[in-house]
Amino acid sequence: MTRYQRDYMWIGVFAVLVTFAIPWFLWGNTVTFGGLPVWLWWHIGWMCIAAVAFAAFTRNAWDRGMDVPITGADDGMEDRADG
Repeated sequence: MTRYQRDYMWIGVFAVLVTFAIPWFLWGNTVTFGGLPVWLWWHIGWMCIAAVAFAAFTRNAWDRGMDVPITGADDGMEDRADG
């Protein structure tokens, strides 16, 4: 997969996350499950999905659009003073 394909994939992922963040289709639904409304369960589940998506983004594509070269995890730590 090319860099541009990955960029468009992440744009799509975040567009879906934003689109379904508010469960418009559950408005007015009074069904409860486990003592909580279904729309609240949707929100809890959606936040878990969003957390997984953001974790994957930070691990794999954080440098997108920043023109930052990919470097090792220890780069820039030489100047840190001990103690």
